Amino acid sequence: MKINIFSENIFPDWDVNERKFIQIAKKILKFYLKRPEISENCCLNGEQFNTITFDFLYCDSVKTHEINREYRDKDYPADIITFAIFADSEEKFIFDGEINLGEVIIALDKVMEEAAKKGVTPEYELAFLISHGIMHLLGFDHQTMEDYNFVIEQQNKALESLGEV
Repeated sequence: MKINIFSENIFPDWDVNERKFIQIAKKILKFYLKRPEISENCCLNGEQFNTITFDFLYCDSVKTHEINREYRDKDYPADIITFAIFADSEEKFIFDGEINLGEVIIALDKVMEEAAKKGVTPEYELAFLISHGIMHLLGFDHQTMEDYNFVIEQQNKALESLGEV
């Protein structure tokens, strides 16, 4: 299976090592897909494909506030917004064996704030949000406490599998 991840950083205050975080995202996705509790319950289950594609946009909370207002009718800045195109679609569109899962938008100013609050590195917090976004792209949500706990548990396991971020 091939994984194509594209990223763009429009946040001027953090020169994210995009190549490094693309590799981290690939490792996280592969980790998730090896776990039956994820692979058997995600939007990819039963689908025939050879390539998975998705995008990251790194920006600031002003941009996530705009996106939240315009596309989600929510009037606040978010640390992460996920558009799970494939998971949320009625018809699962696969073109030439490729599935486009969607886009993950991350506010890096929020990442830095949250990292400081938690006492972790900004890189660790970014990896945490990337793992969260990938869970959403795979079709997992957290409307209930049980679902939330499942998502967080899987994120923590994925990050543990990476070692140092």
